[in-house]
Amino acid sequence: MALPPSDSTTSTSASAQRHAAEQNVFLREVDDALRSDQMEGFFKRFGLPLLAAVLVGLAAFAGWLFWKHQQEQAVAANSEAMVQAIDALKSQNLDDAKKKLQPIADSGSDGSATSARLLLAGIALQQKQQGEALKLYAQVENDAKAPQPLRDLAAIRGVAANFDAMKPADVVAKLKPYAAPGNPWFGPAGELVGMAYIKMNKTDQAGPLFAAIAKDDQVEDGLRSRARQLAAVLGVDAVDDVVDENGEPLAKAKIVQRAGEAAPAPAGE
Repeated sequence: MALPPSDSTTSTSASAQRHAAEQNVFLREVDDALRSDQMEGFFKRFGLPLLAAVLVGLAAFAGWLFWKHQQEQAVAANSEAMVQAIDALKSQNLDDAKKKLQPIADSGSDGSATSARLLLAGIALQQKQQGEALKLYAQVENDAKAPQPLRDLAAIRGVAANFDAMKPADVVAKLKPYAAPGNPWFGPAGELVGMAYIKMNKTDQAGPLFAAIAKDDQVEDGLRSRARQLAAVLGVDAVDDVVDENGEPLAKAKIVQRAGEAAPAPAGE
């Protein structure tokens, strides 16, 4: 028969439990104190550098926000000034257009600044300031940060503006890469190269080139018409679809006569 537990056994068990609980509390207090000491030591050692890093980061972020705001305001102001300058150009108020374009042109190498320089070069040509125009075209052409299509346009317009003073071979060497079907600048560059060929007495190369321009439906209509007439003068058939002012087919002989009366010079654009 089993004996009931004695009071001494129960008392011992309770005492052991109390002791274990006291040990757990003690260990937690020691652990908490140790962690507190570690945190205090960490902040004493690294607190100021961490605080400085946070402050620097916040200052940099605030500076970036301010810079972005300033950039957005500058873009908006440049866009408004560009619209006003174009309106002034349409009214032939060249001096007013220049005043509005110059600050934009001085603002950097992005699309708006580069476009402003090209417009200023065009104004300079209208005001018979060829040297200034050529300087601006060269500036855009040689600006590695400017958009490439605008650099190409500046190269072509620079040659057009200085065509009479350039050696024909130099014109061909500079523009021949553009004067190929499929190139976005095939029309204007090809016209200049063709005229240079004529000056070099290379009509066998000029004629087919003008014919190719005339047959390219991606080229502007006025330029195609000029190229068609020049091709006819040089004996190359590019007149199948030519019509007169009334929409009637125009005989090849008549086209040759018109082209011979006034062969167009390269456009300076």
